[in-house]
Amino acid sequence: MSSASNAAKRIAILYQASPPPPINGINKPMKPGGYQDSGADIAYTLSKLPYIQILTPKPSPSPLSISDWCFPDTESGILSAIKQGATHLWANTILFCSHPLQTSALLDPFQDTLQIIGQPPNLVEKFDDKEYVNNILRKTGKFTLPRGWSISKPASLEESLSEKLKELDLPYPVVGKPVRGRGSYGVKVCSSLAVLEAHVSGLLNESPTVMIEEFLVGEEATVTVMPPSKARDEYWALPIVTRFNHVDGVAPWNGVVAVTANSRFVSEEEYERDERYGEAARECEGVAKLLSGTAPIRIDIRRFKDGKGEKFALFDVNMKPNITGPGRPGRDDQDCLMGLAAKGLGWDYERLLVETLGTARSLRYLRGVEARLGE
Repeated sequence: MSSASNAAKRIAILYQASPPPPINGINKPMKPGGYQDSGADIAYTLSKLPYIQILTPKPSPSPLSISDWCFPDTESGILSAIKQGATHLWANTILFCSHPLQTSALLDPFQDTLQIIGQPPNLVEKFDDKEYVNNILRKTGKFTLPRGWSISKPASLEESLSEKLKELDLPYPVVGKPVRGRGSYGVKVCSSLAVLEAHVSGLLNESPTVMIEEFLVGEEATVTVMPPSKARDEYWALPIVTRFNHVDGVAPWNGVVAVTANSRFVSEEEYERDERYGEAARECEGVAKLLSGTAPIRIDIRRFKDGKGEKFALFDVNMKPNITGPGRPGRDDQDCLMGLAAKGLGWDYERLLVETLGTARSLRYLRGVEARLGE
């Protein structure tokens, strides 16, 4: 760990210490460990740089212990990092309107000096709702989306599903998924009304609203969009990552299958042969600009039909992409989709983290961002 007292940046990584509160009656599932694994990856890698000092809750963190590297995102955890002299907080956590970064009066004196790598909490709470985001995107008429709708608890679930599928002329299979999810949690490709009804019924026991969408049968890919930074004053997409080896039609969570086993970046030659990649990347940049994010976002896309040259639809906007990476012992295969995209530019994990550091904004700026789109 760098210990230079004159380091320009003194960085503390925050992890999710507790589940977020229910929002509109919906609980977002918490990742086991609260992103301490990726937080440790970030901290360990940046600690190798001579111009960065990584602050940790323990004086001599072990590369093998994820709890040694990150501060809890509670008020006391954040204040502990500030007391150690943090100039930057990397919010590797789930944010929401009542999060201490947004609401703590004890952080008020640091609003102009403390830099945050992450999204505005008020923005995340709104845009973590996939139904809300889809409605915004559809309203503009500028983005390509799958057909679909949201359903609450109807008097007759079977009748409601059947009528809506007929109205939208949606053939099976279709996808049922939660409005506020994480990774592939709760996402299922349903091949019949009976399967769909059973899946939606289960999801409605956890959430008052569920989404049903057209199943896109073609190639799946993902687009990481970087926000404006000191080096670049626009939203811009990293090279697209294509995905394969799905399980029952769904890309498995990286905690089950490492993304290096089912994903790779799309080469320049593939871009040149198929204009649909560039077309999708421009749409994703437009989404990021519309949502006014201050940190990288990841948008999952899939072709309507199988085959090169077929059009992509945007089916999932992720406000907090995973950012695990290699470096710590035993983590050589723990790349993330963002990391694979960065490799398309010739960046390693360290370079990706350094570039992301350049997107930091003051705490005052993040607190001042409101999410009024679609209202």
